[in-house]
This record gives sequence, structure tokens and C-alpha cells, in this order.
Amino acid sequence: MSEVSLRHIKKVYPYTEPKKRKKGEIQRGTNLKVTEEGVLAVQDFNLEIADREFIVLVGPSGCGKSTTLRMIAGLEEISGGELYIDGRLVNDVAPKDRDIAMVFQSYALYPHMTVKENMAFPLKLKKVDQKTIDEKVQEAAEILGITEYMERKPKNLSGGQRQRVAIGRAIVREPKVLLMDEPLSNLDAKLRNQMRAEIIKLRQRINTTFIYVTHDQTEAMTLGDRIVIMKDGVVQQIGTPQEVFDHPANLFVSGFIGVPQMNYFDAELVKKDGGYEVVLDGKSIAVSAEKQARLAANGAESQPITLGVRPEHIALFGEDANSFHGTVEVSEMMGSSVHLHLNSLGQNVIVIVQTMDLQGEHREGFKTGQDIAYEFGGNVIHMFSKESGENLEKFE
Repeated sequence: MSEVSLRHIKKVYPYTEPKKRKKGEIQRGTNLKVTEEGVLAVQDFNLEIADREFIVLVGPSGCGKSTTLRMIAGLEEISGGELYIDGRLVNDVAPKDRDIAMVFQSYALYPHMTVKENMAFPLKLKKVDQKTIDEKVQEAAEILGITEYMERKPKNLSGGQRQRVAIGRAIVREPKVLLMDEPLSNLDAKLRNQMRAEIIKLRQRINTTFIYVTHDQTEAMTLGDRIVIMKDGVVQQIGTPQEVFDHPANLFVSGFIGVPQMNYFDAELVKKDGGYEVVLDGKSIAVSAEKQARLAANGAESQPITLGVRPEHIALFGEDANSFHGTVEVSEMMGSSVHLHLNSLGQNVIVIVQTMDLQGEHREGFKTGQDIAYEFGGNVIHMFSKESGENLEKFE
């Protein structure tokens, strides 16, 4: 069993006053909270990870995801809170005694060793007998499809092959927890797609818990059983990929998850006759019964809101009383779909249109300057507080 429990974990770095800047020099800062203790890089991080679960920490650069991973690995001291692996408190346990393995972004292979020697090295440090080493290395090489490269040096391998070796070196130890810090970020797009598939296959074949760090939401959505979205050292939401896509907790999550980004409009939530409707540009949008129930349960009142609609949830319509209009400024052909950038309601609105209609016929192309009528229903809208940015439906 390899459960991991993070309870009120925090990381504080000493705060040093910046040196006096020259006139005109740009001050580069972050939104990390500064207290008397120092800079809070990670704040009150709480997460229970089940045995063999695949958890992905995702967020923009500087959000604290890699710092959290390094605290789990023992490479960073924990400033506060408790970290348990298999029920054992490991705050002060040395990295080598935590029964974890880590795969780094830079591969971190020994250049003078062959693939086989790189993979065998951690077992030799543990003084495992040669027969067992050979068996484990061979098994890992077969799982990762690198058997034919065993006598090569890292310099003679491609980036994807090097990353497979780095993963192989980690899994031969049969760790309880496998930590991966942006392992695919140095690869090109095609190879990243291939390696994502390889990692999915790998987790099905080895008995370990995965904790994976990335800034790439596509990796997070495709790999994770659950994803943890972070910003400025604070957890914004924890959930399955589908949950965070369908029910984002706040504006940040809604904008970070989903490509292209969600469209936002200034609108009004109106509570009327015990129900709710949204008014945008003078037009009323009936809120679905499910969303009405959640708004009522949370005591939502009439108020200005930020209305969010994903590009794939907007439909093109002919002239209608509830249609909105926009002018095509950019049309991006994506193969199976077209991403239309419209000038609508005084802002940019993105609409995803399938290139083939329901009858199997290809749609005509869209021209710059063309007027487009579009609609969206009250079942696909997201309503965020203007004041706090929180989703007014408050999903638990």
C-alpha cells in the first residue's frame, strides 16, 4: 500500500529586501504572500492520495507545484504541517529512506554510463544481488520498449528515449511513490503525445502511486485520476478532470482549464419569483433547473456577475430573439473544427464550430467581416461572483 497524506503543509522561504533598483528598472514580483515568517511559497496544502492513484499538480510557473513535489521527495524542508507515506510521518526522514523515486525534467542520467548501467545504478547502491538487478532492469526495459538501447550511452539517444531510461531507472526500485517533475516539457509536441500514452500504459503495469507535476493542462487532463490546480501557493480546486472542466470552483480555474479559454461576459443574475435568470445585453437566459437548485441552496441573490461560456458550448443560429451577433475577425482552421474569433458585445468571443454538420456535409468557410448569430443555453453557463470570483454554484 502506498497512500500519501499531506496535512496543512506549508513552505516558507526567507524574505530578503530587494536591492535598491536603478531608475527605470522593471521590478519583477509574484503574488506570493509575505508574512513575518517569510515568503509563503505553499500555503495550507491538504491532500489525501489513495494507493496507486495518479495525482497531477498543475498550475502556472511559480505556483508552488514543484516545491510541493520536492517536499514530498525530501529535497525541500517542510516549514509546517505533516507528510505521511503509508501512515508513517516522514517530515524528518531522509529522501533515501522514504521509498520514493523521482523523474526530473532534465533526465539526470549519468553520461559515462550505458542505459543498462544507468538503470541498474540505484539497485547497486542498495547492494542488491546481480541476478536480481539483471532481472529487474530487463523487465523495466521491456515495459518501456528500450531493450535494444541497453548498451548505448545517453548522448546517443533521442529525448524520448532518454526520458524512458530515466523512468526505467526510477521504476526498477519498485518505489511506493513515483514523483515526476515536468518530465515531458523538453520534448516536442508529437513526442509528448506519445510519451503521455506510454505513461498511461506504465501506470497500469506497475504497483505504485504517481504524483506528477506539469504546467500543461492537456497532460493534467489526460493523465490524472484527480488534478490539483494551484495558484500563488494556494490550492484552488481538487477534482477529477471532468469535475474541474464542468464545475470550475472560480474564475482562475475556469480560465486555466480548457483550450481555447472560456469566454467571459459582464451580466446580471436576477432572482425572480423564486427562480433565477441571467440577463446579458438585454436578453434573458433561462438558467437550467439543476443550476437553479444549486444557486438557491447557496442563497444566491440578484447581483452583477461574470458569465462564463466555453467556446465549444456556443452554437450558431439564424436570426432569433435571443441570438447574439458578432463579426468574424479571425477564422482558425483546426481540421475537424474551426475556431472563430468574433467581435461581439464589445469584446473578443471564441466559438468552436465543427467543420462537418450533423448530416455529414462540410460547412462553408467563414469569411472575415461575416456577421454570425450565436446562442447558448442556461445549462452550459457558469456564473461567477464579481466580488470574489467564486462560482456561485459552489460545488462540493
